[in-house]
Amino acid sequence: MICESEELLAPWNQEKIWGIQGGDPVVFEALELDLPPGRTYADAWHRYTPVKAVEVAPNHWRWEVKDMQKLDLRDVKASLDGEALAARMSVTWGDAAVAGKDNEWRALGQWTTNIEANRPDPTPEISAEAQSLIAGAPDFYTKLKNITEYIQKNIRYFIVARGIGGWQAHFADDIYRSGYGDCKDKTTLLISMLQAVGIQAYYVPVDDRRGVVDPDAPSLAGDHMITAIAIPANVNDARLMATAKTKDGKRYLIFDPTNERTPVGNLPSYLQGSYGLLADGAASQIIALPVLDPETNGTEQKGSFVLAADGSLTGTVDTSHSGPEGGDYRLFLKYTDEKERREFWEKLVARDLPGVALDSFQFAQPSDLDKPLEFHYKVTVPQYSHAAGPLLLVRPRVVGDDAVPFDEKPRTLPIDLGATGRWRDSFDITLPPGYVVDEMPDPVDVDVNFASYHAAATAKGNVLHYEREYVVRQVEIPADRAADFRKLEGAILFDEKGTAVLKKQ
Repeated sequence: MICESEELLAPWNQEKIWGIQGGDPVVFEALELDLPPGRTYADAWHRYTPVKAVEVAPNHWRWEVKDMQKLDLRDVKASLDGEALAARMSVTWGDAAVAGKDNEWRALGQWTTNIEANRPDPTPEISAEAQSLIAGAPDFYTKLKNITEYIQKNIRYFIVARGIGGWQAHFADDIYRSGYGDCKDKTTLLISMLQAVGIQAYYVPVDDRRGVVDPDAPSLAGDHMITAIAIPANVNDARLMATAKTKDGKRYLIFDPTNERTPVGNLPSYLQGSYGLLADGAASQIIALPVLDPETNGTEQKGSFVLAADGSLTGTVDTSHSGPEGGDYRLFLKYTDEKERREFWEKLVARDLPGVALDSFQFAQPSDLDKPLEFHYKVTVPQYSHAAGPLLLVRPRVVGDDAVPFDEKPRTLPIDLGATGRWRDSFDITLPPGYVVDEMPDPVDVDVNFASYHAAATAKGNVLHYEREYVVRQVEIPADRAADFRKLEGAILFDEKGTAVLKKQ
């Protein structure tokens, strides 16, 4: 197939992103840029060795790429998004066409600052609302919490964009009055309200797919806008966890106002470990978004079960979900009804417990976003244990699966761990009358630095007890850690399939 296209870009546009790799191999491809006399350009390459442009006519430049392999992620497990891994080139002109990566990022941030200039200016109505929200707030964190939750709960996500509206936010007053907006708009109103109470905040263009924004390839490639809130030098609050630092040592709290269920101070997992452009005029710069401590995210799960002599299992499970994981469940509750929730959860539990019946379930969702969401349910499983002659085979790890199938093929791409967090389980299975534990699965104890997994089953009286803790400390690891990742996943799979043997006394 051969195709050719020509684009006449809008005067406010100063960048062309050339996606040179996709799902099909390409024998030959070229990009030409025709600039007015006196204009210069700057190019940046992501996951590809830079190609030198040829001037085929006065100020008319051409890049050529030959024999581009397709990006095939079909059988690649634990992978970053294809947009993060695909080769691309970005070429900028005008004010953004400057030499040096830091200078290019600064110019792109200046452009963002310019197009959003005065958009967040607070009106008297916005100022009054903001002041009422912080009235009586005892500290900096509470002020932020009150204002950010107002944005999360009252401004619906809705896109109205044409032309430059795809890049430029609406005015804060329009957003406030209408009660809706996209990610740029939510950030604009948040900046406006914070400004009204003396707190500085800034636009941060990002992408919600880790790896798309590349600090070594200056570009406005991205699909999202979030907020950086300046933290005063005298404020040191452990609740402000999602903190990033600029080169001059200033601290900023990174917050996504579009995410309705992740509280200020925390950060959605899809943003952790990414990069964003702090748009602060001449002080603009690329910044690394934080990777939070495992304690800021995860699940506590406790189960109490009774095993009958016929192999059936009944019991209750109580879970507590915190951080971004809790936020994900809150969104699930928002967009589902009770029937959909039951069907979803039955399918989820049935992966571990075939034939399960969900006898009851209840979500407990506190109004405060920084409080854990709880879920309680009861199950009946007709045939949980399996008979082997006079013995019964029982899996101590009743529900939950974390193992990622991972083959032995050489790894060349980074490994995406998804999210940092700490997941703990504690299950008790009361044994049938007359049965005792004869054999126990071996304990699992693995620590590969970026993650650890510990699990063990014990017996006391007529109760089979199981505990495990899974901790993930990084969101991404390089390809050369594939062997350690396989070791971790193998240990998890071994534990999940481990079996205890029961015999009659």
